[in-house]
Amino acid sequence: MKAVNKHARIITAATKVFAKKGFFNARISDIAKEAKVADGTIYLYFNNKYDILISVFEEEIGKLIAQVQKALSDETNPRKMLEIFAVRHLAAMKKNKNLAEVIQIELRQTHKVVKDYRNKKFIVYTDIVADIIRQGQQQGIFKNEILPDLAKRAFFGALDETSRVWNISLETHYTVEEASHQILLAFLSGFCTDRK
Repeated sequence: MKAVNKHARIITAATKVFAKKGFFNARISDIAKEAKVADGTIYLYFNNKYDILISVFEEEIGKLIAQVQKALSDETNPRKMLEIFAVRHLAAMKKNKNLAEVIQIELRQTHKVVKDYRNKKFIVYTDIVADIIRQGQQQGIFKNEILPDLAKRAFFGALDETSRVWNISLETHYTVEEASHQILLAFLSGFCTDRK
């Protein structure tokens, strides 16, 4: 088995184990079993459990950043850009429910090593929203009194909470498009000026 394939399998397995057991209850042996590798193999690629979690954020959120930036590259309408971000994020969370669960739970962990690292990665991701809001303000579409760095957290928080829809037994009938539309409806009615 190629090293790249093993690394990817361990990341996928770790995401699943962290989602089911939580980071602190998960053991290296659980991840190894899920990945179908020996316990010692994990240490060929990662120093410890924190290193694995950081790699999950690095790689999975890195993929999201790249996908969203590519999707936004030809769009100039801030309303449409927020829609693209919302749809892409919710679609990714619906597709990878384990990642959604890890983001939900582990974003709220307070261990300094993990917190310091993941905050940097999520700042890059949520800054996409802040930049869209700033563009909208420059174009006179979004209200100037909106604080982009605070609004980005509120917007991401709404997406993050909505992504739970696919990880619980209730309300699973909502589509990505319906969920993103409802979030945008709520936010844009607050973001937009009366004149545009």
